[in-house]
Amino acid sequence: MKYHTKSEGIGYLLKKYDIDFDTIIDKIKERKYDKVAIQIPDGFKMHALEIADFIKENTGSEVYIWGGSTYGACDVPSGLEKLGIKLIIQFGHAMFRADETAKPTEIIK
Repeated sequence: MKYHTKSEGIGYLLKKYDIDFDTIIDKIKERKYDKVAIQIPDGFKMHALEIADFIKENTGSEVYIWGGSTYGACDVPSGLEKLGIKLIIQFGHAMFRADETAKPTEIIK
């Protein structure tokens, strides 16, 4: 991973799961998103603040945590565009390709 953190939680997640934080950070920086949201399964929620802080440290973006339950890739929060959020990052078990014409937000996995 090219982006570094002192967070033990991020280190734990990287050892246990295949999370491509480099791509997440690169896309946010490349597209100059200033507000993003993260959607995390209940089992990862204990690391939500560490994930949000890590993304903010490396991008300068405001990071919002979707606190509702996540039941799968089809469970995309709606209305976040009203807050100026242009990107929803879903952490989950499988890749998901969103229909880009259906929502004003973008989803990267």
